[in-house]
Amino acid sequence: MSSTPDPSGFSKDNPFPARITENRLLTKPGSGKETRHIVVSIAGSGIGYEPGDSLGVYPSNRPSEVDELLARLGATGAEPVLLPRAAAALPLREALAGRLALAAPTRKMIETLAAKAADPSEKARLDALLAPEAKEALTAFLDEREFVDLLAEFPSARLTPQEFVDHLRRLMPRLYSIASSPRVYPQEVHLTVAIVRYRTNNRDRVGVASSYLADRAPLGVAQVPVFVSNSHFGVPEDGARDAIMVGPGTGVAPFRAFIQDRAASGAKGRNWLFFGDQHRATDFLYEDEWPKFIAAGHLARLDTAFSRDQANKVYVQDRMRESAAELWAWISAGAHFYVCGDAKRMAKDVDKALHDIVSSQGALSPEQAVEYVKQMKKDRRYQRDVY
Repeated sequence: MSSTPDPSGFSKDNPFPARITENRLLTKPGSGKETRHIVVSIAGSGIGYEPGDSLGVYPSNRPSEVDELLARLGATGAEPVLLPRAAAALPLREALAGRLALAAPTRKMIETLAAKAADPSEKARLDALLAPEAKEALTAFLDEREFVDLLAEFPSARLTPQEFVDHLRRLMPRLYSIASSPRVYPQEVHLTVAIVRYRTNNRDRVGVASSYLADRAPLGVAQVPVFVSNSHFGVPEDGARDAIMVGPGTGVAPFRAFIQDRAASGAKGRNWLFFGDQHRATDFLYEDEWPKFIAAGHLARLDTAFSRDQANKVYVQDRMRESAAELWAWISAGAHFYVCGDAKRMAKDVDKALHDIVSSQGALSPEQAVEYVKQMKKDRRYQRDVY
């Protein structure tokens, strides 16, 4: 995805200070997940967007984590530090709060701590991790830790603020698929955000951007830096074409935008949505909206797969196979096929199901099915937004 300069003048390098106007839980009590609907106001910005685009969000780190780092460095936060490509030095607290990533330490940090450790037992531990035969042990050790853990575990290794920040990477913006149509919400961008919370090394961890949106971005205050990232993922240019959309979990976000947009534009093509998650009772995202689209004739079919609601797990690709004949009827008549969500497993399984359906229903050899799907991609009839 690329961020092209918007006519508004706002971009990745010049983000717009947006306001969060709504932050509500989509998952219900008892869910193993926390997924939120976040509404970002872009009123007054002149920013435009299209269905399929993403919103880039520049987050900030948790103040409690910044405070602990400063304490363990013995710093006030006012110390000037210079960051790569920065024109001038800035205060350490500002750098740690919003410019630098505080997770994912590397071997280089362990080497620096080993060189600085004044306590013999700390130095011995660090040297052992750096031994050639300890590669796997070092990887496992670092996987469980963030920078604050290392300062806490090896306090005799005193680093200056500059030495410390030299080990940190830039805090990058996070991209979220937009879940609204500009035809319906020209002054707003809707996001469907899975909030990341977990525990390692006896510490509570969070996803920086998701927890920023969930917990720390105040409602109604213009201070959330955002930009639109343009995508090659989008609704069929020909509104008469049918659209098949496979979006389990937060992968449903762009398809909420697609359906809103096709309804608002008067597109005659039919829409078919496959949605999946763990439990219908707690994880059915936008459950109240889909029946309205169906009743209005804007959603022809909704197939759901709730994997944990029965003894045998059922996924979206299983629902595709169950409707293989109908799917092929849509595809062979020119329907566009879209997938959004998890790249590691879901997208591969859906791709395999698509190939199998094209082969079996189209009476094609596996090799011919591969060529057919390749042609769908060339014709932009098969698009994926996977991560």
